[in-house]
Amino acid sequence: MDEETTIAQSLHVTDESARYDAACKRLLSEKIILAWIMKSCLEEYKDCDVHEIAEKYIEGQPQVSTVPVMPDESGTVISGMDTEDKSVHEGTITYDIRFRAIVPRSKARITLIINMEAQNDFYPGYPLIMRGIYYCCRMISSQYGREFTDSQYEKIKKVYSIWICLNPPKNRENTITQYYVAAKPLVGNVVDPVQHYDLLSVITLCLGSPDGENYDGILRMLDVLFSNETSEAEKRQILQNDYDIPMTQRMEKEVSDVCNLSKGVWEKGIVSSIKNMVKNLGISVEQAMTVLEIPEAERKRYMDLLRQT
Repeated sequence: MDEETTIAQSLHVTDESARYDAACKRLLSEKIILAWIMKSCLEEYKDCDVHEIAEKYIEGQPQVSTVPVMPDESGTVISGMDTEDKSVHEGTITYDIRFRAIVPRSKARITLIINMEAQNDFYPGYPLIMRGIYYCCRMISSQYGREFTDSQYEKIKKVYSIWICLNPPKNRENTITQYYVAAKPLVGNVVDPVQHYDLLSVITLCLGSPDGENYDGILRMLDVLFSNETSEAEKRQILQNDYDIPMTQRMEKEVSDVCNLSKGVWEKGIVSSIKNMVKNLGISVEQAMTVLEIPEAERKRYMDLLRQT
């Protein structure tokens, strides 16, 4: 009998944006998904096969938010590393996903600590990159007493904070950007080993539309995973055939559930925008839908949704 993979289970959600957010995080915590992101974005894994990364180099069992990933089910999902970072003076922050990974072919057993975040709002009121840098700093400082004590700074593990931006501005669509520590000689030309200062890196993956430039590789894969326009049949075919992500015969139903949920979340956002424009700009519902470029064929649907709210 064809068994349902944990990927399929992750894609099976019911309704509401909170459920959708949780489903995104659960899906990102799949080893094969993490492996694709690591191979595409991290220098340490660019020459590795994704299955090799998933099976050999992802260490331990990270958690999603504060709840273990699918704690009552077995499969390829990883869970275990605490996502809470507590400090008496700085408070508690909760990472979406956090896990460890071994650097391949290193002479010593070097471990990376990687944080993965799914971000829907690119402008939450502050520069997103600053939050990523703060997360990296917290992941480094929290190693004291765990990875090293006293003056054993040579034991500090390198950290990554990777941000999947689902709705970036147009000028950032289909881009991957890395922010890191680099050496810049000011007087003379002293050269230090890179590993002495290359200890933190923030990476943003900004998804975009299929007709945009650079729509390929990991950007295409993530867009397919979270798209509210791609059909379940297309998702199953692309993930399985183009990215070698295991699917089952029951996957069609699971992907269909995510498609329906994604559409519902999208529609609620549009309805909210219409209501805000009518209230704050003093325009009619029809005018608001024109500004939002809602097709004529879909306007009756939004009128019905507005009556229900």
